[in-house]
Amino acid sequence: MDKPRTLLEMAGAKLTPPPPAELTMVLIDMQMEYVDGKLPLPGAKPAIAAAARLLERLRQLGRPIVHIRHKGRAGTLFDPDGPGFAIAPALAPAAGETVLSKGLPNSFAGTELDATLKRLGAKQVLYAGFMTHMCISSTVRAALDLGYASVVASDACATRDLPDGQGGAMAADLLHRAELASLADRFAIVAPTAAILG
Repeated sequence: MDKPRTLLEMAGAKLTPPPPAELTMVLIDMQMEYVDGKLPLPGAKPAIAAAARLLERLRQLGRPIVHIRHKGRAGTLFDPDGPGFAIAPALAPAAGETVLSKGLPNSFAGTELDATLKRLGAKQVLYAGFMTHMCISSTVRAALDLGYASVVASDACATRDLPDGQGGAMAADLLHRAELASLADRFAIVAPTAAILG
């Protein structure tokens, strides 16, 4: 049997991440709700640590950074007045960095993300955040339609166990890997932090 290949490979696309100096970083929903709130993810802390390494390097290079926060309703997940709404301290926005709030999984929907990236002159966007199967996936898929080239930091994302629709469950690590494989087929270069930093 032949080794599986992605559609990007078949098209002859470059599969290595561009240099960090060419990237704009978008951090999606790196909020405390996923760390010690009502929706803790098993891989949240390692993902935040990986994202912090990327964030530090891109800041050193003076690259644009955009933070996205999911905004829920009062008394629900991501209550804007509750502790779960806060961005993880290791990734706290710095002065001059854009912070946007969203209400849907796709970070472009109902927000100024597209306009912000265009204003920043972003062509190649690096994504990290939560959850891999939900907001990372929907945002990266939408980014293709909007003309952006995407890079997903595989170890700077995480998700949770989900019901599989057949009476069982899919483990978070398997779901994470499956979603990254799906994105890597056509929508993004998927690489670990070490490969992105070079």
